[in-house]
Amino acid sequence: MSAATISDEEVKRVKALGFLNNKGTDNFSGRVITRNGKLTAAQHRIIADAAEKFGNGIITYTIRQTIEVQGIPFENIEPFREYIKKEGLETGGTGAKVRPVVSCKGTTCHYGLLDSFGLSEKLHNKLFEGYSDIKLPHKFKIAVGGCPNNCVKPDINDVGVVGQLIPNYDAEGCKGCKKCSIEKICPVNACTVVDKKMVIDKNKCLNCGRCVNNCNFDCITSGTYGYKVYIGGRWGKITAQGKPLSKIFTSEEEVIDVIEKLMLFFRDNGQPGERFGETIDRIGFENVEAQIL
Repeated sequence: MSAATISDEEVKRVKALGFLNNKGTDNFSGRVITRNGKLTAAQHRIIADAAEKFGNGIITYTIRQTIEVQGIPFENIEPFREYIKKEGLETGGTGAKVRPVVSCKGTTCHYGLLDSFGLSEKLHNKLFEGYSDIKLPHKFKIAVGGCPNNCVKPDINDVGVVGQLIPNYDAEGCKGCKKCSIEKICPVNACTVVDKKMVIDKNKCLNCGRCVNNCNFDCITSGTYGYKVYIGGRWGKITAQGKPLSKIFTSEEEVIDVIEKLMLFFRDNGQPGERFGETIDRIGFENVEAQIL
């Protein structure tokens, strides 16, 4: 079948299923959802097999942690979808709806402060799958980062989560060392010794947790784990950095609840073709935050 014989309606229909027309050809790339960039060995094998059986044998990776199998003829689209279902895989990830959630590797990383894979999978189940039939004003992207290193760039997504470890600082226990171990280890110079006392500048502190258990006199032996939520970021032709909500959440349940509220707020208040950040700018960040929190 040539590209010219495939109607625009059919191209649009299969795009909604996750199949994008390969420019200048009669073939499509099938976008396989990985949930959060994590697959089993069996799932990798079946995708490789499907690429050879139904496509041109080429597999690529998107920046949203999905997999695209290239060169799938139009007539092979449904056989491809049925084949990968054997390992619980599906295609999709396009359109004006919640997009696949991206995630860093979380607690398997030396700096990880939260279970990124676990949280992103819960968000996938509740929002990507749970609201799959709900049309939004525009695409809605979510990213989960395990720490302030921001490897998956949470703050340039419509909603981004960043793991936090807020130090519990006992100022009375500080000895005001001339060579302060906390001052030395802080990556953003938020900790400095002033008048023989270590001071944490809250405007600079990222809550990365590096200082916890690194004081020679045990003035920071613990911290409070939390989740900072950024809203209104975007990347593309127009870029914008999201702003953090004023509250740092302390449970997964709170985070999932507030992200669902943000998505529903966008559904109810966004204008067609408008990104979430533009909705926030139009209504006002403070007004949005007040309604959400």
